[in-house]
Amino acid sequence: MVVKIEVFTSPSCPYCPMAVQLVEDVQKDMVDDVEVEKIDIMVDQEKAREYGLMAVPAIALNGVVKFVGSPGKEELLEAIKEEIAGKTA
Repeated sequence: MVVKIEVFTSPSCPYCPMAVQLVEDVQKDMVDDVEVEKIDIMVDQEKAREYGLMAVPAIALNGVVKFVGSPGKEELLEAIKEEIAGKTA
């Protein structure tokens, strides 16, 4: 199963580059298991509204927002592994 990771960012967000870097690092470690999409909420405001986002950075896994703010790498890896195992709905 491939886990779709969506990273929501904004150009004015000082924490967003760290979240993007984190997701890119995880993608390198799990190249066959994840698909990454970076979404600038200033460009795609509709998608941010669909997810009910009030803050960035935010990270969604398979269409569900799991993190608002940048998680630690281990925390993100654990959430991805849970998605792959089918433990989360």
